[in-house]
Amino acid sequence: MAAEKDNTTTTTARPKGARTALLGAMFLMATSAIGPGFITQTSQFTMQLGAAFAFAILVSLIVDFAVQMNVWRVLGVSGRRANALANDVRPGLGWVLAALVVFGGLVFNIGNIAGTGMGMQYMTSLVDFIPSEGTAYGLDPRIGAVISVAVAMVVFLVKRAGAALDRLVVVLGTLMILLMLWVAFTTSPPVGEALRQSVFPETTEWVVVTTLIGGTVGGYITYAGAHRLVDAGQTGPEHAGTITRSSMTGIIVTGVMRVLLFLAILGTVMAGAELSEKNAAADAFGFALGDLGVTVFGIILWAAAITSVIGASYTSISFITSSETPDRTRNLMTVGFAALCLLLYLVLGKAPATLLVFAGALNGLILPLGFTIILWVAWRRRDLLKGYVYPKWLLISGLLAWILTLWLGYQSLGGLAELWNS
Repeated sequence: MAAEKDNTTTTTARPKGARTALLGAMFLMATSAIGPGFITQTSQFTMQLGAAFAFAILVSLIVDFAVQMNVWRVLGVSGRRANALANDVRPGLGWVLAALVVFGGLVFNIGNIAGTGMGMQYMTSLVDFIPSEGTAYGLDPRIGAVISVAVAMVVFLVKRAGAALDRLVVVLGTLMILLMLWVAFTTSPPVGEALRQSVFPETTEWVVVTTLIGGTVGGYITYAGAHRLVDAGQTGPEHAGTITRSSMTGIIVTGVMRVLLFLAILGTVMAGAELSEKNAAADAFGFALGDLGVTVFGIILWAAAITSVIGASYTSISFITSSETPDRTRNLMTVGFAALCLLLYLVLGKAPATLLVFAGALNGLILPLGFTIILWVAWRRRDLLKGYVYPKWLLISGLLAWILTLWLGYQSLGGLAELWNS
């Protein structure tokens, strides 16, 4: 029975490079989940539900915990990426999963790149640029997007790309937390009321909960941190303790980011600020800090978007390469992926609405498919876990979350059917 408790082992002190990689994996998970879409959703849902939106955030965090803890544990102990593990379970299954993830990553990355352009526009709103057509302030979003993607490309082209990626996402993630904490403190949100309604909400919108879970756990986001952990080499049963602590810390960081953004906007809503549906978050930050608030929001939006661009590019390419792929080749493929997404953004202007909805629906299918493989390995394929005895409590929590992902997948099938018929 002792072997079933957790199987975590105490490891010796890790070298600085390994610690940086673990930090990078945690923040890559967190920042991938906090992208431009999440910021927009949080603004709109907070305006709609007020403090009751805290319930949706709490549910999403519980599901996030059950999913990510299992994904990190299985991939980390096996030392295999999700696509490779899926092929071990059933040849060809990994390529199906890879195709879904890469397509979703491609479409959403166009949206992420659009977010970087908007972020730079807000960041430079106090600068007297010559406005482009239809742009009243700040840098032209298209120019901002090109600059941002160039920054992302540099990350993957430097000699130690992995270390550069880790440091950048940690710095930007920390910056986002500090800025959101500042704004949340300034707006003085009703924290006690938010805590109460996180458990006893005055109104419950399950559509909101579903949307939030799909946007923060689905698709490539599920695997971003875990794949970085595998690539960093902190794998195997002997690192189970490290994997557990890292995944829990990453989930906490994700939760802190979500809660602070919610509180920052809730404070302005409760203070009576009138927020436009199109620019609710920017209006909220502007209400809290004046003109400087718009610049602060721009920094947060840009940081969220650029880290999501990096996360989507890195994770998508990790699904079509292997551990035998030379680092240089993988990095060049990642740069090419980001460049393709940028080209599509510049041609289309934004991710087409139909494609975004279609990719979002696919995310709802990717989650149960990929998570089924994870749980099957945890339950039946001890050989792939190198003899590791999987904790029963973790498997049970995963099964409960899996049932919810099946319902989300069913909802996604309905969305795909509507798109097909329209």
